Amino acid sequence: MRSSFLMAVAALAIPVSWAIAQTAPSATPQSGPPSATVPVPRAAGAGLVGKRLTCRQDMGAKGLRGQDLRDQTQLCVAQGQLDCLKQAIDQKIVGPQRKDFIKTCMGVASTASDE
Repeated sequence: MRSSFLMAVAALAIPVSWAIAQTAPSATPQSGPPSATVPVPRAAGAGLVGKRLTCRQDMGAKGLRGQDLRDQTQLCVAQGQLDCLKQAIDQKIVGPQRKDFIKTCMGVASTASDE
């Protein structure tokens, strides 16, 4: 009777110890900083500039959230790019100057690495 009790305890203890081992944090050091593996949500509007920021704020003010917010923001930015392109064409701006004009028109600062 005693051996069957020990077998039952052992049968219950092994799965429990496996579950604890899987949920316990490992004592070995990780290869990189924790932030490299854990995505950190960015603040609303962080990293957005110019027309994209304006569009995002306008769509958010309309109460859009989630995928609807992303879709409408993308459409708004595309319309802004089209409007800037039309202005560049009307002003007969071509080549690299057109690219710079559209960036300026969209509110995105041009950098030396863009050229």
